[in-house]
Amino acid sequence: MEPIKGKYVLLAGATGGIGAATARLFAGAGAHLFLTGRNNEKLKAIAAEIGLPEQHFFAADISDQEQVSGLHAAFFSVYPKIDILINAAGLGIIKPLESLTTDDMMRSLQANLLGSFNLLRFFLPHMKTEKRGLIINIPGVLGKTPMAGAAVYSASKYALVGMMQSIREELKRTEIRITNIYMGGVDTPFWDTIDLRVQREKMIRADEAAKAIWFLAQQPASAVVSEMVLQPFNHQAI
Repeated sequence: MEPIKGKYVLLAGATGGIGAATARLFAGAGAHLFLTGRNNEKLKAIAAEIGLPEQHFFAADISDQEQVSGLHAAFFSVYPKIDILINAAGLGIIKPLESLTTDDMMRSLQANLLGSFNLLRFFLPHMKTEKRGLIINIPGVLGKTPMAGAAVYSASKYALVGMMQSIREELKRTEIRITNIYMGGVDTPFWDTIDLRVQREKMIRADEAAKAIWFLAQQPASAVVSEMVLQPFNHQAI
C-alpha cells in the first residue's frame, strides 16, 4: 500500500456527501488536499472543519472551461504537482422518458461528462509530465447497469466510462492509472430531489463510499485497479 500522506490531491465535488466524507479521510491521512465544488459557502465550511487554509479551495463549476482554468491556476499556485485527481461531482436526474426534456439531457452531460473532460484537459498534462498519477471517477452503478427512469443519467455515465476507457489506452506507456467506481445507492443529499421511493437506511453510507476511494488511492503503482463495484446488500425501491 502506498501512503496518502504527502500526496497532492485535487478533489472535485467536495461539497457533496461522498466528496465531503472523502475530504475528511484524506485530510486525516496527511494528504496535501485541494477542494473544489460549486458552493463556496459549503467549501468554506468543509475546509474549516478539516483545517484547510483559504488558498486550498476554489469554488468552480467544472462544466465551465473558464472556471476550470481558474481552478487550475489556483491549484498550482499552492502545489507543485498533482498526484491524485478525484472527481466526485455529478448530477442525478431520474424520471420517466416522457417527463424528460432536452435541458435535462444537456445538464446531465455537462455535469457528468463535460466536467470530467475539462478537469482532464487541464490536469492530465501535468501527470503526463511526471508519467504517473491516479484518476478516480465515480460513474455509479447506473454507468454499468441502467434502470428504468435513468435514461439521461445512464447516458451521461456510460459516456464518461467510454471516454475514460479511451484515455486509458492513450496512457499505456505511463504509470498513470484510471479507476472507475461503480457505486450503488449511497445515502447522500443526491436523493433529496429525486422522486423515487427507496430505503435510504439500507444504502451505502457516505463514509463507507469514502473509504473505498481512500483504499484505491493507496494501491501501489504496480496494482492497476481499473474498476470497483460497491453496492448495498439490499435497497429495493418501495
